[in-house]
Amino acid sequence: MGATGNHLCFDLVEESQKRNPGASICAPEGVGGFKDAAILQDYHVLPQFRNAMAKFMGKVRGDRVRFDPDRIVMVGGAAGAHEIIGFCLVDPDEALLVPTSYYPGYYHYLSRRVGVKLVPIECDSANNFKLRMEDLEAAYEMAKQNNIQVKGLLLTNPSNPSGTILDGDTLRSIAAFTNENNIHLICDDVYSAGKPDYVSIAEIVDEDRLNLDLIHIVHSLSKDMGFTGLQAGIIYSYSDVLVNCARKFSFFGLVPAQAQHVIGSVLSDEELMVELFLGAKTGIPAEKRRSGGRNVKRFFSLLVSDKNDGTVLFKSCLVSRY
Repeated sequence: MGATGNHLCFDLVEESQKRNPGASICAPEGVGGFKDAAILQDYHVLPQFRNAMAKFMGKVRGDRVRFDPDRIVMVGGAAGAHEIIGFCLVDPDEALLVPTSYYPGYYHYLSRRVGVKLVPIECDSANNFKLRMEDLEAAYEMAKQNNIQVKGLLLTNPSNPSGTILDGDTLRSIAAFTNENNIHLICDDVYSAGKPDYVSIAEIVDEDRLNLDLIHIVHSLSKDMGFTGLQAGIIYSYSDVLVNCARKFSFFGLVPAQAQHVIGSVLSDEELMVELFLGAKTGIPAEKRRSGGRNVKRFFSLLVSDKNDGTVLFKSCLVSRY
């Protein structure tokens, strides 16, 4: 099924591309941009790309927060984003706390490639694997007793694979804890779009007095849009030092210029964005929204188990559109 990506939006994306044929340097309407794309070496990537991505990240969070395009670092996928953050923040044999159960890819591109130790925070299935503050504090204290230098907390919200979504109060407590202990908070938000009850760490930092140099976000378009092959990973950091360092590291995994053109065009298409994610939130009458969106939502509900035995099927893998 390709369940780790949203394969339900491609008809809309194709319609968007037909409306904007100049986005492709392979089309007659866009061939004039071939030279500029071929010689592009700007690590800051195309302004259209960064601006569209910043706007998109705000839109899927209900426009409750704004993102600064200059703080966006684009790299080849979320795996590359995590690897770069690991190189920038954590020395070999230092550690990141990670709530269980967590995405097994973290071991490959953080532990094996960067040398980061992953210290598990044991979460309970009876609590739907939701991170509790007492579990976080216990894991941190145990790491200190074992002489493990903890540099940060890697938090996946919504969780992969459990699908658990952290509420705002829990996020505030987590952010306060990491700040008080002077460790980094890295939030993997790759499953954030399409979740009405989702609260982003970006909303918390706008509310609370925190050391923003310690807070970083990883995002991508593989899950929201099914753009796995386009490899658009995003690092968004409130730290100038990390942004500058990550931009230099991005040299080893830049998003190709043609992909930047295409993605920038897609994310700038207001009609597509409303129909794909925001139709139910914008006051558009139901009769004027696509019936397909309601059918997709019904299909999504069939694949989610809300049993009390801790079973969650595909909850973190499919993104419904309204």
